[in-house]
Amino acid sequence: MKFSFVTLFPDLIKGYFSESILKRAIEDDKISIDFYNPRDFTTDKHKRVDAPMIGGGAGMLMTPQPLMDTLQNIKEISENAYVVFVSPVAKTFTQNDAKRLAKKEHIVFVSGRYEGIDERVIEKHADELFSIGDYILTGGELASMVLCDAISRNVEEVLGNSDSLSVESFEESLLEAPSFTKPTIYENNAVVSEFLKGNHSKITDLKRGLALCKTKYFRPDLYKKV
Repeated sequence: MKFSFVTLFPDLIKGYFSESILKRAIEDDKISIDFYNPRDFTTDKHKRVDAPMIGGGAGMLMTPQPLMDTLQNIKEISENAYVVFVSPVAKTFTQNDAKRLAKKEHIVFVSGRYEGIDERVIEKHADELFSIGDYILTGGELASMVLCDAISRNVEEVLGNSDSLSVESFEESLLEAPSFTKPTIYENNAVVSEFLKGNHSKITDLKRGLALCKTKYFRPDLYKKV
């Protein structure tokens, strides 16, 4: 699977893929990444990619031409490119979205800067828009990386043990149950005794009960769906 990042600051993203699971996924050809900088496509002699907003407003806005030409170039190279914009004014990204998008061949993440992107670019090129939460970042790169990470780990064979996906948070609308490791007692705080008895059927039932409790407490909105 291929991921492309459209960003003015590719170096903010590159380092994330130089370690751990995603580094191995690239080395094993499970995923690939590349970068497109709109400054390389601008026709402005000063390489500007921003301008004041029409109608007034604080800050600058990314102008249409560099982004339009960047995305057009990508689509000419890759006819299956699926363009995703990250924006606080979009639907919230979920685990179900990650699993669905992991089946795509090529995803292009467009990261805005300044006060955002001229709406005409989004209207022409966006296949989907996502938000990662009700807060504002200084740029879209972090949000693009969040989406890419969540999608990548659902790509076949990216995780060493694919069974781990089935017990994670948000499967069946539940948060994941508490987990423990050695030592069994630490600072007078013991592991749940049932986890030590080896009865996997009882452990599974207990974990589901604990997952229900955790979901009800932290995410009553999800609990209503169970």
